[in-house]
Amino acid sequence: MRVAIVTGTGTYALPDLEAGEPREVATPFGPALINPGRVGGVEVLHVSRHGEGHARLSNHVNHRANVAALVEMGADCVLAVTVCGAVERSVPLGSLIVFDDLHFLANRLPDGSLCTLYGEAGDRLRGHWIFESPFAAELRRALLAGAAATGHAVRDGGCYAHVDGPRFNTRTEIRMLAQCGVTAVSQTAAAEAVLCGEAELPFALLGYATDYANGVAEEATPVAELMRLIGESGEVFSAVLSETLPLLAPDALAPSGTVYRFED
Repeated sequence: MRVAIVTGTGTYALPDLEAGEPREVATPFGPALINPGRVGGVEVLHVSRHGEGHARLSNHVNHRANVAALVEMGADCVLAVTVCGAVERSVPLGSLIVFDDLHFLANRLPDGSLCTLYGEAGDRLRGHWIFESPFAAELRRALLAGAAATGHAVRDGGCYAHVDGPRFNTRTEIRMLAQCGVTAVSQTAAAEAVLCGEAELPFALLGYATDYANGVAEEATPVAELMRLIGESGEVFSAVLSETLPLLAPDALAPSGTVYRFED
């Protein structure tokens, strides 16, 4: 089994990864850099969204290339992590969220194009992704168990909202998202969820709350506290993933929903 792990701000490498040589994979959407290796005996394909030194802001990430490269390299599922801003005041900073719903109405990639792998009419693989939840149930259960094994505070369920970067959001924008039932926000992971859904790759998302979004708390989260929590997030994510990977059973993994296609 090959497990893809996608990491973001603050986690540019996996400390437990026994890595081989990074591989640049050519895709129809451009190249993607994949770091293959093993974590505790499990074969892993690591993607750093932003790259070493945070070379890519959220508006520079080529999500389609990343997902296409993971498909090309034979990934069986995808575990993604993200630091995020809490929209619900009840979410403690420094706690984890295993999301179970998604707010991504714009359904757009950073360049403004629609978030889909099917850019051409008549594509043999074109189809509608139909689902109840965008996140794979078995992967969610494994992440919850992995987090519990580390003793870290974790929430079962919550709505992840994608917001366009690179700027942060106004108070009015956050109030609107709160009224929609959003739990936390960041700027990258929704596109991955949608593209993995179309590629029929089981996908789950783990969040780590590093600040309260604009207007959620009476006082803004100090930048120093935000940076401290971002700095700690990599160690937390690594610990949870190391506990989660051995729990994954290949026979139990299934993509969320179905892709309704128009070809036999």
